[in-house]
Amino acid sequence: MIKDNRVKATGSLRIIAGQWRGRKLAVLDLAGLRPTSDRIRETVFNWLRPYLGAANCLDLYAGTGALGLEAASRGAEKVTLVELNAKAATQLQSHCQTLSATQCQVHTQAASDFLEQNQQQYDIVFIDPPYQGNYWSDIAQQLMTNNSLAENALIYLEYPKQVAMPILPTQWQLIKEKKAGAVNYCLFQNITSQ
Repeated sequence: MIKDNRVKATGSLRIIAGQWRGRKLAVLDLAGLRPTSDRIRETVFNWLRPYLGAANCLDLYAGTGALGLEAASRGAEKVTLVELNAKAATQLQSHCQTLSATQCQVHTQAASDFLEQNQQQYDIVFIDPPYQGNYWSDIAQQLMTNNSLAENALIYLEYPKQVAMPILPTQWQLIKEKKAGAVNYCLFQNITSQ
C-alpha cells in the first residue's frame, strides 16, 4: 500500500481588501500554522494604510501568507515571504501563481538564515513566528545587526497574551498596540538617530 504524504487543506484564508479583495485561498492543516485573523488583519492594515504604497515588505515566518499577501493586495511594491516548512512554502508559491502576484517572492528557509544572507532593507516587516519557538527577541536583534530595516521602518509583532512583551531593540518605538482574544499585536517604528 502506498502512503499518501500530501497534507490536506482544511480551511481557507480570505484576502480582505485591495486588488484581490474577497479571494479565498486554501490553508493547509500543519502544526503551528495559524493565519492572522480577519479582525486583526483589518486593524493592522488600517494602521499601515498610509505606508503601504511602494513599500518593500518582509513577511518572516510567512505561514499561510495572510500578512504578506494582504500587503501585496493593498499595494506593496515588493513582498518577500520567508517560510521554513516546505509544504507551506509550496502552497505560498501556488497562491502567488494563482493571484499572478509577481511582486511576491517566496523563500523556503529559516528566518534567521534568510536574514544572514539578506542584502536588502525593508520598509515594513511582519514578525509572527510559531508561539512555542520564542523567536521574537533574537529575530528582532538580527534585523538590526544585519541592517535589514530601512530608515523609520515599521515592524509588526504578534505574540500570545500570556507572554510578556519580548525584549526588543531600544530603537523600536511602540506606536500601536492591541489585544484580541489570546493575542497581543503591536506596531513599532525603528527610530533612526539623526
